[in-house]
Amino acid sequence: MVKHYIPNSAHKEEMLKEIGFSSIEELFADVPKGFIKDFNLPEGKSEYEVFLEMNEILGKNKTVLEMPSFLGAGTYFHYIPAHVKYLIERSEFLTSYTPYQAEISQGMLQALFEYQSLIAELVGLPVVNASMYDWGSAMAEAALMTVRLHRGKRKKFIVPKHTHPERMQVLKTYAKGPGVEVVTVNWNERGQLDLEDLKEKVKDAAGVYIEMPNFFGLLEEEIQAVGEIAHDAGAYFVVGVDPTILGIVEAPGELGADIVVGEASYFGNPMSFGGPRAGIFAVKNDPKLIRQMPGRLIGMTKDAEGKRAFVMTLQTREQHIRRAKATSNICSNEALVAVAAAIHIATLGPRGIRELGEIILKNTAYLKKRLKEVAELPFDGVNFKDVLVRFEKPYKEIHEHLLSKNIHGGYYVKPHFPELGEATLFAATETTRKEWVDALIEALKEVV
Repeated sequence: MVKHYIPNSAHKEEMLKEIGFSSIEELFADVPKGFIKDFNLPEGKSEYEVFLEMNEILGKNKTVLEMPSFLGAGTYFHYIPAHVKYLIERSEFLTSYTPYQAEISQGMLQALFEYQSLIAELVGLPVVNASMYDWGSAMAEAALMTVRLHRGKRKKFIVPKHTHPERMQVLKTYAKGPGVEVVTVNWNERGQLDLEDLKEKVKDAAGVYIEMPNFFGLLEEEIQAVGEIAHDAGAYFVVGVDPTILGIVEAPGELGADIVVGEASYFGNPMSFGGPRAGIFAVKNDPKLIRQMPGRLIGMTKDAEGKRAFVMTLQTREQHIRRAKATSNICSNEALVAVAAAIHIATLGPRGIRELGEIILKNTAYLKKRLKEVAELPFDGVNFKDVLVRFEKPYKEIHEHLLSKNIHGGYYVKPHFPELGEATLFAATETTRKEWVDALIEALKEVV
């Protein structure tokens, strides 16, 4: 009996004849040869055989508890309370979609409303959407939004040169089609945004962006001044933030931000090989900004009987009416990730979020102190999570040695910023144990 991996493949000849082709090769003749591959698929296996094989493959992996990891650079190991996973696995929540018949899904709408409210309190801005794909897409959408707010008369968006490289790639991809010019501002000798360079480049900018902390793990010390420079030039001020820091520093909204973006998945969601994520997007209570927000807003109102009800208040997206005026083509938002974040934030509360930030800051300080024993720290300042260090020896050799000691090292920065030399980011969170850091330093002493 012939086994067909593709449905209806037994009718291949009949289907080709119907559409006027004599072979599969002719059908795909316009595809470059280098992109066509032959697949030598093995015979099928039983479910149990597949189970055994997958377990054998998965057994090669090591968790961050079995192999301490200092990788960081945007993906971090945070502790997630057990009840978060339990609650989001309930059938009422287990979907990434915002319901199309929204009003019949009052539970999901309320959960998303709570997410918006919690994020608004954290970032210091009152209007928050029901999540973007991730920090990178939220930042890119903010760039396009600032251009729309200027009615296309300004098409320059300014970002620090030391913006996270992956977010920078996303921004440039989004900017290419609409013709938005991405202009970078240098860092100074302390790894901070160079204000003088910003002043020279800010003219005619639609928006100015900065991150807290920056890619080097440093807290930018002049965020408010950056906002003032942006506003004096008639540009919108956009701040990207790691929300786990917001229990110990001023909220971006209090520092003058018009738009705040960031990564919500640091609350309530595992690393999971880098995703899925949920992008934060918040704006001031200004009708102009609200009307140009991407995504959708969940609002609270009253139904026909006067009872509390939740609705989609704003949903200017391409799948709904007035498509030509949609602010974004975001479709499947990260509702489940956002709900998990909301549950975790609500669990921590204000005191817990403050303590979380304090513990991360303390663990980062200890990591930084010990790293000074074995490497150069190019920049001085306060670090949160990530610490940039520079070695004399090629980091590849160092990393291989760390792996041999059952330690996963840091994120190699040189491919993105070659001027920094053999630079690497090492990260700590609230889960980082003192003995892990001590083991890292002892292993580094053996090789550097």
